Amino acid sequence: MTDSSATPPLWRDRQFVLLMSARVISVLGNGFARVALAFAVLALPGASAGRLSLVVACQALPQLVFILAGGVIADRMSRSRLMALADGLGAGAYVGLAAMVLTGHAPLAALCLLAVVAGTATALFAPAMDGLVPLLVPASRLQQANALLRVGMNSSMLLGLALSGVTVAMVGAGWALALNAASFVVSSALTARLGVTVPPRKKASGWTDLREGWQEFASRQWLWVVVAQYAVVVAAVNANLGVLGPLTAEQHLGGARAWSVVVAAQSLGTVAGAGFAARVRVNRPVLVAVLCTFPAAVPVALLSARAPVWLIAAAMFGAGIAGDVFGVLWATTIQRQVPEQALSRVSSYDWFGSLAFAPLGLLVAGPVAQSVGTGWSLAGCAALIVLATTAALLSPQVRTLGVARTHSDDTRSSNTAPENERS
Repeated sequence: MTDSSATPPLWRDRQFVLLMSARVISVLGNGFARVALAFAVLALPGASAGRLSLVVACQALPQLVFILAGGVIADRMSRSRLMALADGLGAGAYVGLAAMVLTGHAPLAALCLLAVVAGTATALFAPAMDGLVPLLVPASRLQQANALLRVGMNSSMLLGLALSGVTVAMVGAGWALALNAASFVVSSALTARLGVTVPPRKKASGWTDLREGWQEFASRQWLWVVVAQYAVVVAAVNANLGVLGPLTAEQHLGGARAWSVVVAAQSLGTVAGAGFAARVRVNRPVLVAVLCTFPAAVPVALLSARAPVWLIAAAMFGAGIAGDVFGVLWATTIQRQVPEQALSRVSSYDWFGSLAFAPLGLLVAGPVAQSVGTGWSLAGCAALIVLATTAALLSPQVRTLGVARTHSDDTRSSNTAPENERS
């Protein structure tokens, strides 16, 4: 093992800084879009909870449908190049969404189509991103790298969310969506400058690659149990963030500005959580990660009770801290436990399982809220988070899996090199 103290700090590493810069800029734009898209749809003529559910479900569905293909592609080609292409696709989608909102000509079919394109870009991007980090940094520094990336991205999300409510209120949601499109363009340009070679792969069909990825995924009980847990958790959380939360804010909390405070509090918590996760040392990372899921139910329950905005925001702050500790520990454990050559495919199964019920949750959230009320709908979401997390703790591997050190510290040096000369 190489002494990690002898290696330069990550912020002096050109490739890591390029990656972090690209993600910070892209996530800044997403901070605007996260609030703007919901309120843009609600502000259009004929807006309803069902229409909002349909648009956000159309964005989530292709993330589920194409994520496995994204994992196969990412394990076959340059992951950085695929990320740059995906960012370009996302930029095109948000340019179209911004143009429709700004002109006021936004047919539902066109909104749904562009939402599908944006979701497809995410499906291509996410597995490549998960598989790229171990190629850029030594294995001993993966937890630090994952945490630093999250600190940067979460700080950027916080800034975007802090400005989004004001931007939507002052100039409209269309301009906020346009800023997100611009951020994708810049991110694509920066990511394209990352030079990461493709390690030699044996030639096989896409179906063979999928089957091998499934074998790596299914052979680890801790992995598929937590993914099954998060299939329920993500559906419940997304129903809250995408539909039920904005509806509650619109009806009872004061609209976009109040909701931006709530989600900004969550993002502030994730900044603190990622900073803490860079330093935390635990012997059973999966157990700690699963326990960190319980706080996600608290702000949802408070929203259902129509608690004051400050109390909901405080709960979202705590959930943000716990959620990012989960994220750093989870990503680092997968990167250490799964062979690099299968990492993007295993990541794609992780994403596929975790997102399995997300489109359904978004699609039914609006109609259910219209039928039984937003309060009861939110209470049901909180209960699902608690039940799914409790069930995951029944797995022996979740409770006992320790820290693995299966990768050598020279992983990065053997797998990174300029693909071509770039000035």
